[in-house]
Amino acid sequence: MNDGKNWLHNENAPAFKPARPSRESYFGRPAGYFFRSFDSMNLDLRATLAAMLLALPTGLAAQQAVNWVDLVDAEAQVFDDPYRTLTAEQIDQLRTVAQAKALYADKSRLQSDREDAEARMRDAKAALAEAGLDADWLISQRWVVAERREAAANKGNTDIDGLNVSLSGFVIPAMPDPDGTPAVYLVETRGIYSHMPPPMPNQLIRVRLETDWSPKGLYQPVRLSGRLQIDPSEQVIRVVDGPVPMKATWRLDASSAETLTPAAMPASESNDWIEQLRDKVQGPTRTEAQ
Repeated sequence: MNDGKNWLHNENAPAFKPARPSRESYFGRPAGYFFRSFDSMNLDLRATLAAMLLALPTGLAAQQAVNWVDLVDAEAQVFDDPYRTLTAEQIDQLRTVAQAKALYADKSRLQSDREDAEARMRDAKAALAEAGLDADWLISQRWVVAERREAAANKGNTDIDGLNVSLSGFVIPAMPDPDGTPAVYLVETRGIYSHMPPPMPNQLIRVRLETDWSPKGLYQPVRLSGRLQIDPSEQVIRVVDGPVPMKATWRLDASSAETLTPAAMPASESNDWIEQLRDKVQGPTRTEAQ
């Protein structure tokens, strides 16, 4: 993932463009049924039953169905980003200012090159000023905005951290974990990392397969269930286009898996996930308030 810090000097840089589940009953009985019955049992039997209850598989715990948009920390997505509303042309003009300014400051360059750079910088600044934009101020904000974007891309939703969940997606096979546990990555959309850009880390899940299920190929659709937790990781694996870095905010210890057909996959979330997340956050952004 591009960190966004060097975009102004990169000719090939792209244009900027749930409550916790309630306690469930066991085997159809109210949760308090067993504990009320303890008064009539002897100490040894109570200890035995307590140990049995603690040993119940995690798969029996209540599971919460989550969507991909739920993985993202919604509040981290709303921040002042002066580049968000710029057009592609204005981004190009801003890049021209930054590059020409650096060239002009290099006194080892030919005087003619420096004069040409000064003229290009002056013209680009004037074009931005016509739109009410201060090129020097915008350039000064690039590191601030880069840090905000990085935080927004990495932060996971702590409301679902540690819950037993179920989630559908497409798997990318990976190397086993150091302890030998089979592992895959779960992504929202087929084609990510091959014909599509990588997702944000908080939209990527590293999965430990604590079940007999294994994928039969790349991008096999599946519904996985298990304990989800924030556990950042980074690994380089080979996909279609060669080695790619897999930077994931989430880890899922999958206790069960169900292979799906494409028709059984839930409708995809809108790609404009920021718009969806705004509904979860109190108050408008500074731009909307103006």
